[in-house]
Amino acid sequence: MQTIGVLGAGAWGTALAATAAKAGRDVRVWALETEVAEALSAGKGNPVYLPDIELPAMTASSDMSVLAGCEAILAVVPAQHARASFEKLAQHLSPGVPVLLCSKGIEKTTLSLMTDVVHETMPKATPAVLSGPSFAADVARGLPTAVTLACADEKLGQTLMQAIGRSAFRPYWSNDLIGAEIGGAVKNVLAIACGIVEGLELGKSAHAALISRGFAEMTRLAVAMGAQQQTLAGLCGLGDLVLTCSSTQSRNMSFGKALGQGRSAEAILAERNSVTEGVATAPALTELAAREGVAMPICYAVHEILAGRKNVDEAMTALLNRPFTHEGL
Repeated sequence: MQTIGVLGAGAWGTALAATAAKAGRDVRVWALETEVAEALSAGKGNPVYLPDIELPAMTASSDMSVLAGCEAILAVVPAQHARASFEKLAQHLSPGVPVLLCSKGIEKTTLSLMTDVVHETMPKATPAVLSGPSFAADVARGLPTAVTLACADEKLGQTLMQAIGRSAFRPYWSNDLIGAEIGGAVKNVLAIACGIVEGLELGKSAHAALISRGFAEMTRLAVAMGAQQQTLAGLCGLGDLVLTCSSTQSRNMSFGKALGQGRSAEAILAERNSVTEGVATAPALTELAAREGVAMPICYAVHEILAGRKNVDEAMTALLNRPFTHEGL
């Protein structure tokens, strides 16, 4: 597998494109912004999303036909824009081409996972999922990273791992696409909660408790939807949760910290040029959990704050005053 297409040239898409290029692949990138496409093609990096990081030159365009003929696609557009992007991409794909989903979220209007959106918009494509503890800047700089690559067919999974993997970017195969998707989506909402805890200066004990109880919420939902429990204990579950909930390098955690310090969601988002996925995921996640009959009180509290139904202090008080129970719940 030599020719790799990347749909989306934000920080994460650019980092993955750079990794594949350094692995010797012919990389072709679709970028929404013409200036980004021109800079990537000229070997000037990505001045919008990864400034000051040196990147290899790669073929890039704001015309999606640049992805025609690629042997695999890394789909790195925000989850809420995936359906429209996939509908356009379908015109340029050959039957059976694997689409490796690298964005993390749940579609708000349908509660669909990204694999469901692929099946509906590109029925002849083969979906796979890439998820795990990885900051785009670390990957772009070539720092050591390990991720989950979930694919139903192990042989195809091995081929994809060889296509994008390097010594410093280590994919591990799993056949559990649902587990990989749920882990990646839920951790963004929990990272907002952890950021709020830090913004309120509630201490490291509270932070650790929230990660642990959040992991229980994540696992309950994933298993209810058919995932394997062990998947959530791996890179795409616990690993990604620990990273995203422990550093304000995470957009979601830094967003939550600003909320905890008293800023409004609208003001925080207005300053950003990249998507904070957990904001859009929170309402979809709580609706999905209700549909599945799964209790997710931390994620629900984040949703209540973002919806303006509770302020940060009220949501925290409600969580702390829940009835005592055993740890399995």
